Amino acid sequence: MYILKTEHSFDSAHFLANYEGKCSNIHGHRWKVEIEIQSETLNIGGQLDGMVIDFGDFKKDVKEMVDSFDHALIIQKTTMRGQTLECLLEDEFRIIQVDFRPTAENFSEHFFHEMENKGYNVRRAVVYETPANSAVYEKSEAR
Repeated sequence: MYILKTEHSFDSAHFLANYEGKCSNIHGHRWKVEIEIQSETLNIGGQLDGMVIDFGDFKKDVKEMVDSFDHALIIQKTTMRGQTLECLLEDEFRIIQVDFRPTAENFSEHFFHEMENKGYNVRRAVVYETPANSAVYEKSEAR
């Protein structure tokens, strides 16, 4: 099995609604995202001879996906009062509303499926919330 990995980071803020603790307040992270793809075979012949894919294309797709969250406040839909959200948007703050609680665990699953949707055979997505803490979402092994 051939495994390729690339990583990219983004800075953003979030909060965890209905959470008892300091993470219920708006706070920021430098999130690091690692994506691993896999293949049983290599290309034969042509420009991609001896490769799974072109690393440049892989890196570009990960960067575009991750950069879409950069320097934004990421919130789960319906967890912020409408009036508060309207005021932030009126003041031109960049707000991204997602359908999931913005945790490292949920981001790892989100990025996994985003890359799958781009046609990659994704093995694993790792999201670091801090340099020492990460969450992994990976392809389950067939049993």
